Amino acid sequence: MKATVAQIDAKRLESEWERLAAHIAANRSEFLLLPEMCFSPWFCATPERDEQRWSEAVRAHESWLARLPELGARIVVGTAPRNAGDKRHNIAYLWTQAGGLRWIHGKTYLPNDDGYWEANWYDRAPIDFRPAHVDGLGIGVTICTEIWFMQHAREYGRSGIHLLLNPRSTPQFSNAKWLAGGRTAAVISGAYCLSSNHAGQADHVELGGAGWICDPNGLVLGTTNDEAPFVTLDLDLDEAVAAKSTYPRYVDDSAL
Repeated sequence: MKATVAQIDAKRLESEWERLAAHIAANRSEFLLLPEMCFSPWFCATPERDEQRWSEAVRAHESWLARLPELGARIVVGTAPRNAGDKRHNIAYLWTQAGGLRWIHGKTYLPNDDGYWEANWYDRAPIDFRPAHVDGLGIGVTICTEIWFMQHAREYGRSGIHLLLNPRSTPQFSNAKWLAGGRTAAVISGAYCLSSNHAGQADHVELGGAGWICDPNGLVLGTTNDEAPFVTLDLDLDEAVAAKSTYPRYVDDSAL
């Protein structure tokens, strides 16, 4: 399966969108991972929640989600801000050409520090890391910070996923740390680990870009950068199946 990761500057979304659609067409990509809440500039950079800014972000995501067919990929995964009664959440979506949009996982582990005041802006979702399935493809999602809670990578691996996805919004100075986390999560889950990230500037935060694709043994197959903001690779999903029976995935960690 041909899969694409991306780094996107939300302040230049229209031009980025056109370039991404052209890349997907040229590479005949079937699967696309978008960054975390990428259809509006990163609003969690400021500690004070602004009701108008939140509402604008929700509306912007609703508008851009309706345009996903324009990109040409068969499957698209990303996240969006959503209202649920009196709660606000950051929720991962799975869109397919055949079935449209469905919501598959809410972000539950929320940072709250400089540039990433997420717990101030929206609510924790219940802990629920069930895999999603489409056309025989098993997908696990850890939204940004959630990748560091590696027990879920292990759980996803046991469920037989092929792809472990990490849509994120992280700063440039921490790129090496996040890639290390992605490589580790790939090894733990025995799945390809894919990540797409914001790029550009959000208030005082320099966003990092540097999306990646790692194989089930943690080998880095490709990364995005400013010169190549989109990367598409042909992934052998059978490798993710075979990896589940090899070290360290087969090791028994059940209670004695």
